[in-house]
Amino acid sequence: MQYVKLGSTGLDVSRICLGCMTYGVPDRGPHEWTLDEEASRPLIRQALEAGINFFDTANVYSDGTSEEIVGRALRDFARRDEIVLATKVHGRMRPGPNGGGLSRKAIMTEIDNSLRRLGTDYVDLYQIHRWDPYTPIEETMEALHDVVKAGKARYIGASSMYAWQFSKAQYTAELGGWTRFVSMQNHYNLLYREEEREMLPLCADQGVGVLPWSPLARGRLTRDWGTETGRSATDEFGSRLYQDSDRVIVEAVSRIAQERGVPRAQVALAWLLHQDTVTAPIVGASKPGHLQDAVAALELQLTDKEIEQLEEPYVPHAVSGH
Repeated sequence: MQYVKLGSTGLDVSRICLGCMTYGVPDRGPHEWTLDEEASRPLIRQALEAGINFFDTANVYSDGTSEEIVGRALRDFARRDEIVLATKVHGRMRPGPNGGGLSRKAIMTEIDNSLRRLGTDYVDLYQIHRWDPYTPIEETMEALHDVVKAGKARYIGASSMYAWQFSKAQYTAELGGWTRFVSMQNHYNLLYREEEREMLPLCADQGVGVLPWSPLARGRLTRDWGTETGRSATDEFGSRLYQDSDRVIVEAVSRIAQERGVPRAQVALAWLLHQDTVTAPIVGASKPGHLQDAVAALELQLTDKEIEQLEEPYVPHAVSGH
């Protein structure tokens, strides 16, 4: 396993982050394909044994049961001070007023709920899951600062927003003397590269770590175009992220993988790991082979010609994933 600093912080994270949306009670959320606790634990243990120290979940995943499953597994299989544990806040956790968003009330309520479910006194990285247009950014940034100063989070991060919004959050924190975001978890892969226009240059300039979600484009980069899985058949959100022109890129990944004699996932992840701005892709794993491919991708060096073949067919996409 390789380890790098998260942005300009002193925090060491593995170059692969295990995304834990896959783990959660199936009937406690919109995702029928999630794995229950018995099926999840061996994969979390495999990640630890591979040297992965970075785990990302969210309060909204499977109605909080992802946090519960991940928290119990990490307590049983690892030392807390050796793990970098991340979770998120914003999604609606209950009906009625103040059941979601990034108000001071929501943040203060949800950090305590997340810590209870995770069974820990603090998280290493507390991230806002999306931008909240209904709450002043000053209120959000001060509340997050207070969470850090209370010792409930070591660092804060953001996810999936426009570059102007992220910049506004950062300079608001600077003006208020509050904690700044150290990471950006954004939608970035071979099929969706709009982040290269503004967000990635901003992160590079500001020393912000980049943690791409859906690095394999919801699995589309690992299988023939048009092939459906149990997840893709019910993934309404994912169905809006990509377009028919992406087929050419999927075919290029397949061709290079065949020439190299490796699975397609390794090629797609190797491309992402080649990007200077990327700290650690967030990889979901529902089978042991998914983790094996992610770790193997760290050693796969693509040639300049292969990178050109993967990048050249890209056409602009509408902004998605926010």
